[in-house]
Amino acid sequence: MVIILMGVSGAGKTTLGKRLAGALGWRFLEGDDFHPPANVAKMAAGTPLTDEDRLPWLQRLRERITDALARGEDTVLACSALKQSYRVMLTVDPARQRWVFLWAPPAVIAERLAKRVGHFMPLSLLDSQLVTLEVPADALQVDVTPEPDEVVATLRAKLGL
Repeated sequence: MVIILMGVSGAGKTTLGKRLAGALGWRFLEGDDFHPPANVAKMAAGTPLTDEDRLPWLQRLRERITDALARGEDTVLACSALKQSYRVMLTVDPARQRWVFLWAPPAVIAERLAKRVGHFMPLSLLDSQLVTLEVPADALQVDVTPEPDEVVATLRAKLGL
């Protein structure tokens, strides 16, 4: 199974993904690691990515998901996947994938981004992410306002893991 934790930057995809994967003994993949260097540089400069910029990244992620499913490797993937078209592209086998939308009020996300150190994604891009976000109708939605351990417990309960 592949569980994809999606949402805007600062929602806790990486923190929660690592903790969830660790608790389950699954592999964790950080979606940001698959961005081409030009994408990272563009975001670090405060410029939102276009769909054209995202295409190679999405293709790489789809390949990793396909590979994990082919090998039967249970995986948790942290990936923004803000648009429905991106989620469609990343859905290889709906029966063996679960989408989880991590959300919190924008003020909570902004506060987290303001405190974050060492990440290329600046707070200035939050508004563009919120505008781009197409809230998924078919994903499990989880409020990430509580502490990470509580959110992981909620995720496990809601996913039946």
